Amino acid sequence: MNCNILLLGCGGHFRSVLDSIKSTGKYNKIGLVDNSIVEKSYFGIEVVGTDDDLGSLKSEYDNAFITVGSVGDISVREKLFGILKKNGYNIPNIIDATAVVSGSAFLGCGVYVGKKAVINAGSVIGDCSIINSGAIIEHDCALAEFVHASPGAILCGDVKIGYGTHIGAGAAVKQGVTVGRNCIVGLSSAVLSDIEEDSVAYGNPCRIIRKR
Repeated sequence: MNCNILLLGCGGHFRSVLDSIKSTGKYNKIGLVDNSIVEKSYFGIEVVGTDDDLGSLKSEYDNAFITVGSVGDISVREKLFGILKKNGYNIPNIIDATAVVSGSAFLGCGVYVGKKAVINAGSVIGDCSIINSGAIIEHDCALAEFVHASPGAILCGDVKIGYGTHIGAGAAVKQGVTVGRNCIVGLSSAVLSDIEEDSVAYGNPCRIIRKR
């Protein structure tokens, strides 16, 4: 397997992931795939095609990573993840050099762990999740696929987060609490009790405001 990697999608999340990739020094060639850029390069990275080119690009790039972010809408990330799987790409985890990941934690594939984030002992992080800058995932947490823990979010021990749920910046989830699938938890919220699936919730204490 070569040390080349494709990044899918430009924007703020792309720039964060690019920083983290450079911090590891692992990949010697980086290409960007995006449907909207007409320039030949973006932040110094060559634009090598669009989503339609992912099949043919596989001969040059073994690795690919989704750099489209998500704030409550994971549909694009889901679609791209399916395309990468179909075309046989290796989808690595990108872990910033400043992050701390316990040796007893388990990460699926396509997980991003940002600057100074912490994933502690016994935690499980599902495929294509984002653990953003400074987020803390304490011991024995279980995050399903496509979860986004925003910058500075804190999940205390034994927290469970459902598929596709977004935890806002600076939110704190009490130990043992479960947040269901497809939820949005607002920034700086204090989640003291379980939140049912398909909910938008925020506040201190956090309360369900409406259903999605």
